[in-house]
Amino acid sequence: MRNQVINSLDKVNQITKAWTPKIIEQLNDYHIKVAIFDGDFIWHKHDDTDELFMVLEGNMTIHFRDKHVTLNPGDLYVVPKGVEHKPSTEKACKVLLIEPAGTLNTGDADSDLQASNKDWI
Repeated sequence: MRNQVINSLDKVNQITKAWTPKIIEQLNDYHIKVAIFDGDFIWHKHDDTDELFMVLEGNMTIHFRDKHVTLNPGDLYVVPKGVEHKPSTEKACKVLLIEPAGTLNTGDADSDLQASNKDWI
């Protein structure tokens, strides 16, 4: 741990490529990450963990096979483990994520959108 104040908006503003989450801190066995979401991601699920999304700036939708939820700045949503979902945005959106260290952004899906789960910013 860094033992310092971290501004999540300053960190996410350093990211230049969408769908490439970066770690900003560690809390026990969890990574706190920031990312820019832009457009449609892929359908995927995380069999062994829940996934927390919190919108910092912009708006996003999390699609499920039977519904969707829309998140605005300050909103958070936890996708339960094993639930297939697909994040999407109409415009770039800045997001904070909390998930166990080592969690892949693409979950169980094989995709060229898979980001490193080790990159700190």
